[in-house]
Amino acid sequence: MRSTASPLLPVFRSRLQGEVLALLMGEPAREWTIEQLATATGQPYQTVASEVRRLDQGDLLLTRSIGRSKLVRANESSPYFGPLSQLVLMSFGPPLVVAEAFAGMPGMTQVLIFGSWAARYAGEPGPAPHDVDVLVIGTPDRDAAFEAARRAQGRLGREVNVTIRSQDQWDNDDDGFTRQLRASPQLVVATTD
Repeated sequence: MRSTASPLLPVFRSRLQGEVLALLMGEPAREWTIEQLATATGQPYQTVASEVRRLDQGDLLLTRSIGRSKLVRANESSPYFGPLSQLVLMSFGPPLVVAEAFAGMPGMTQVLIFGSWAARYAGEPGPAPHDVDVLVIGTPDRDAAFEAARRAQGRLGREVNVTIRSQDQWDNDDDGFTRQLRASPQLVVATTD
């Protein structure tokens, strides 16, 4: 099956390539197994293994084997690491970065990314997103939510806008914004149990 370039940043050959790079470069000291990368991206093991083999042909990754497992991490000493990690985080990093920034926030039940970034992630054509729109469902402290957005914005290098809706508003409101949001692409990046 031929993969197509992602509308998020078409210089990457596929969304999977961007997601794998975002995971590796978003936490450069972490070593990942192919199975962990496959689970995190929701893609089959063999597909992810093929993508890692392609990426490992340059100076981007460091790999080592322990028994039958191959461990992969970003090569922080590569001259490409800094600029590439910034590009990857800006384009494919919002789910990872936003989830980390809002993790464990009291009163939050769910965090979604919506708007132009979510539309490009879903494969809808259009102009490159200039910001990341985040919906926090629940009753979090507003200052804490805006501080989390500021942290995410610092890592992503692009504006992060937060909208807060209570669970009741999300479940029951029928205003134009809520209807449009429900009908548009969205990506759940964090939930509480």
